[in-house]
Amino acid sequence: MPRVQVRYQPTPNPNAGKFTVDRPVIEGKASRTFHSAADATGHPVATRLFEIDGVANLFMVDDFITVTKTASADWSELVPRITVVIEQTME
Repeated sequence: MPRVQVRYQPTPNPNAGKFTVDRPVIEGKASRTFHSAADATGHPVATRLFEIDGVANLFMVDDFITVTKTASADWSELVPRITVVIEQTME
């Protein structure tokens, strides 16, 4: 299977960013919201994303993940780390 491609886009909310993936992150039409690492138990991508300091919550649907960061976290540090986690976990 080809390498996972991830594209980051800022959103109108300065604390939220959209990470579009070239394959489904959630199957079907359902969506998932994770408010904590405990909520993410059993979901490999969400679990790994919550290991990144500054990730506050996640929304996943179809082929994208919206990551909400803590106010003190910096996107310039988070984007590369989040991208790598998505790429490695979804390979």
